[in-house]
Amino acid sequence: MRVELKISSEISEPYAVIYASSVTEDVKNAISFFEKENPYITVSDNERITVLQPEEIFMVRVENDHTVVYCEKKRYKSSKRLYQLEKELGKNFMRISKSTIINLRQIYCVEPSFGMMCIVLKNGSKDCISRKYLPDFKKYLGL
Repeated sequence: MRVELKISSEISEPYAVIYASSVTEDVKNAISFFEKENPYITVSDNERITVLQPEEIFMVRVENDHTVVYCEKKRYKSSKRLYQLEKELGKNFMRISKSTIINLRQIYCVEPSFGMMCIVLKNGSKDCISRKYLPDFKKYLGL
């Protein structure tokens, strides 16, 4: 996708115009990116609402019908569904199973485990990659 930037003192607020022959996945992603007003994720910790930046999130997992957001040292609950957070968190996150999304920038190592591959994150959290999502993960690693 080609990008063009025009700077003008006559423009009071930035805006984007997308020219395309059809609505492709790239066009949808660009629209979604520009329409996104809030680059933060809100989570709860008991009665407190905490605002997180995506970089702070290591993993998001569904546990006992609750969406749990793992950070370096704490866990939070989110009222959003896993697919909603997956869409909001963007390209640095990847689904590795039906119930888990990981931050690709927080991977410490990948290790074999009983015929599967498990991911160890920099905060020590571990999860296994399901067979369905393994090809995409291997492609990301260049394997």
